[in-house]
Amino acid sequence: MELDFTKLDGLLPAIVQDALSGRVLMLGFMNEEAFRRTVETGFATFYSRSRQKLWMKGESSGHRLAVKEISTDCDQDSVLLRVEALGPGVCHNGYQSCFYRRLEDGRWVESEARSYDPGAVYGGKS
Repeated sequence: MELDFTKLDGLLPAIVQDALSGRVLMLGFMNEEAFRRTVETGFATFYSRSRQKLWMKGESSGHRLAVKEISTDCDQDSVLLRVEALGPGVCHNGYQSCFYRRLEDGRWVESEARSYDPGAVYGGKS
């Protein structure tokens, strides 16, 4: 069974979910090389659309994602990674999940506290 990398200029959406809690942690994109490296290493690797290069989640922060299970959808054009997050958070803004904002009364509000200081981890970049 092959994945279909043809629909988004060679990329697949990769939904990342905590294997224990079921919480969605982030959405990334993978090209074939990122998917291959993820399978080979057991750690989530993505393709950065802004930087135009591969990156292993946690290469800067140390907050890596150990892959426990990989699934694909019915069209084989997206994947779901069930992971164990190794670190206090997945989001580069300092939150456990990248989905830390909730729409309330037409405004986006932060729905949780930061789980780590991104300035201390990334040296002021977020």
